[in-house]
Amino acid sequence: MGVQRQQQIPNGFKFLFGGSAGMAATLFVQPLDLVKNRMQLSGEGGGKKMYRNSFHAITTILRNEGVIGIYTGLSAGLLRQASYTTTRLGVFNTLLDMASKDGTPPNFATKAVLGMAAGAVGAFVGTPAEISLIRMTSDGRLPPEQRRGYTSVFNALSRIVREEGLFTLWRGCGPTVSRAVVVNAAQLASYSQAKQSLLGTGYFNDNVFCHFVASMISGFVTTVASMPVDIAKTRIQSMKVIDGKPEYTGALNVLSKTIRQEGVLSLWKGFTPYYFRLGPHTVLTFIFLEQLNRLYRNFARE
Repeated sequence: MGVQRQQQIPNGFKFLFGGSAGMAATLFVQPLDLVKNRMQLSGEGGGKKMYRNSFHAITTILRNEGVIGIYTGLSAGLLRQASYTTTRLGVFNTLLDMASKDGTPPNFATKAVLGMAAGAVGAFVGTPAEISLIRMTSDGRLPPEQRRGYTSVFNALSRIVREEGLFTLWRGCGPTVSRAVVVNAAQLASYSQAKQSLLGTGYFNDNVFCHFVASMISGFVTTVASMPVDIAKTRIQSMKVIDGKPEYTGALNVLSKTIRQEGVLSLWKGFTPYYFRLGPHTVLTFIFLEQLNRLYRNFARE
């Protein structure tokens, strides 16, 4: 029944609602994205760790950069959602409808494959905003003379093209797409499956509480699965090229160096802010998305 109602929503609105939901969620969780990126870069190359834990990172950033500082990179975060989330959720919901037969959703494996495809397409579209976000959120950890000093996402994009070339906007596209494949296979499939399973117990109705529980389950699964790929992506997109020589040659080089210099558990460095960013972002995105869908259905009926 739910899938049949979803089919009434035009594809264009699915893309619009997906991006709008992601952007609304980002307004709440941008500080956690900043902390996550800073912690993933802390101790890079075997150097001294800047932050002992998430709480220390937040208090240090607030003390050194102020309240506004924890929202550094917000414009890039919003553009990332407008490009990446719009594409991935729109593609996923469209493919999900196509794969559903007689109102019956496909099995978990099919959902995972659809999520991977949607994530890959969305990641490619969103990589320029992603690299801007990584650089803007990591800038404050550098000495003043080494900071890039982007004033907005549009300033970042224009300067990257002017100073480093157009294709730099897709630096780290490989690990970005790989991360998106893992994230979306885990997130979209596990959310859809968790929601379906919760509704099947008879204890849940299709409401905000059900969406919240399904989202938290999805967020945990996604965090565990995607963090190693995410740290590789973050470090590649943040790196500088000195005398024509990049700090890393690729994602596997990042992972091997990180394990060798910082230990295998460092691949999950920043787990807490990552989950508390991804978990609530997943919750808020799907809650906003479900409410937008509900509003459309109610409006369309009138």
